[in-house]
Amino acid sequence: MLAVNIHEAKTHLSRLVEDAAHGKPFIIAKAGKPMVKVIPFSAVEQGAERRLGFMSGEISVPDDFDRMDSTSITALFEGKEQ
Repeated sequence: MLAVNIHEAKTHLSRLVEDAAHGKPFIIAKAGKPMVKVIPFSAVEQGAERRLGFMSGEISVPDDFDRMDSTSITALFEGKEQ
């Protein structure tokens, strides 16, 4: 990945931003130390992918899930001892 110092980034900012927008991210460094990473706005960082359904097939819900322990729960709501 391209790394540029702050002075070079200021001098060539338009070109660098255009390159980043077309999928060529770059790093801006200060005194050789990386400070920021410039990526396209629509890019998704690694690990930030959509998580809906990420455990599909890993767990199962019993068919009677909504009725499990219903008598105990009802007794608790009615103030009865079990």
